[in-house]
Amino acid sequence: MIKVLFICHGNICRSPMAEFIFKSIVKKAGREKEFVIASAATSSEEIWGGLGNPVYPPAKAELLKHGLTCEGKRAVQLQKTDYRKYDLLIGMDTVNIKNILRTVGGDREGKVHKLLSFAGRDADVADPWYSDAFDVAYADIETGCLALWQWLEEKNFIL
Repeated sequence: MIKVLFICHGNICRSPMAEFIFKSIVKKAGREKEFVIASAATSSEEIWGGLGNPVYPPAKAELLKHGLTCEGKRAVQLQKTDYRKYDLLIGMDTVNIKNILRTVGGDREGKVHKLLSFAGRDADVADPWYSDAFDVAYADIETGCLALWQWLEEKNFIL
């Protein structure tokens, strides 16, 4: 079982988009029983009284444009124990990586990666919360997720 956690600041835009894009890639490959795929936030801003906010409507709409649904997804916050629970913790940008490392106490096993690094790019997935460019974020996230799938194949995580 391969366990992947996508992480962004609030868990209402980029990381849930990555979660559902990657779930779609895994499902198309017929491998969904071999994966646990989730997403989380580095902050608590979108979590109120223990209940997280749903996916931000423009992010949800962008997923729907591509035939993907995120119904029922609510923001959750990254926990220190997630480092043990997941094989890969994948942040959307440099600030996410810094906050992930702070929360989980470092990366002694090499589990923390920036999404676009799998595509050979030292770039951040721009936060569409500020730009409103959900289509651009989707394209970057899809590129990163497809490259992640290829990386998993090359590293023989999946056969």
